Amino acid sequence: MKPYRRRASTLSVRRTLRRRGAQPKVVALGGGMGLSASLAALRRITGDLTAVVTVADDGGSSGRLREELGVLPPGDLRKALAALCGDDDWGQTWARVIQHRFQSKGEINGHAVGNLLIVALWEQLGDPVQALDLVGRLLGAQGRVLPMSAVPLELQALVKGHDPERPDDVDTVRGQATVALTPGDVQSVHLVPNDPPAVPEAVEAVLDADWVVLGPGSWFSSVIPHLLVPELLDALAETKARKVLSLNLAPQPGETEGFSPQRHLEVLGRHAPKLALDVVLADEAAVPDRESLADAAKRLGAAVELAPVAGPDGSAKHDPELLAAAYDRIFRMHGRIGPWR
Repeated sequence: MKPYRRRASTLSVRRTLRRRGAQPKVVALGGGMGLSASLAALRRITGDLTAVVTVADDGGSSGRLREELGVLPPGDLRKALAALCGDDDWGQTWARVIQHRFQSKGEINGHAVGNLLIVALWEQLGDPVQALDLVGRLLGAQGRVLPMSAVPLELQALVKGHDPERPDDVDTVRGQATVALTPGDVQSVHLVPNDPPAVPEAVEAVLDADWVVLGPGSWFSSVIPHLLVPELLDALAETKARKVLSLNLAPQPGETEGFSPQRHLEVLGRHAPKLALDVVLADEAAVPDRESLADAAKRLGAAVELAPVAGPDGSAKHDPELLAAAYDRIFRMHGRIGPWR
């Protein structure tokens, strides 16, 4: 394996933080690849990082383990742990190992190694938080990963036109995997049970944070669900932390097909009308109507920050170095609280 060389931008950001003598306490909320992108950026600028991950996934390996064993879906938690692995040989080796999926003609086909490891520790220890902390120590993860709730959740959505043959009908669509791929127009989402308990450590992390980062990610199935957990929403309202919402680079097929950047803010506001934000981060090339986005952000109490955060390959994926630079600038320019100040 070739020795890893850190890019100059990462070293520059970390040296700047060391000169300041303190690092911000950051909590990132989300799930899937969107949260992974945010964590890969944030671990470059702070060593005090907590991921709070949605637990409504019901597809693939996670869905099979959830159905068979009655456990939390481990997939998004695994992805978050992989994103927090360091850039040295140890971190990158373990990131690849836990992301590895078995290929076979038997029952193990499609299962990720990390999913099986996490579930095994859950069964051994009987404590999802303790087990995730142990996996994090094994990987050398540069941060902590927590589930947003200790009970498996079902995501349900009211969708107009879910059945293309009945385009004007509104149906209840059940399951995160189905909601994410619906061809219809998602009107709203809710969780079952509708009053799930939050993991206490997740609530504590939000209340103690300097910054809370929400998004990017699947809007209805990864971002908004955190706002549907009453204790987490209360913590987001009560915390003295500043809050930044990171927008996706493009609408997602099915779930947010045809959404403008400002419509993403509007549906989030409808699901959590009392939630106030401080900053909305968007890629400057992904915002065709800056004035409308600024108006939508203002209704949530936020200012808009535009920055080049897209990867160089033209895909709808964030570049971790560019996203890290954008977060670092936002954290410095929009004020600090507590000991970090």
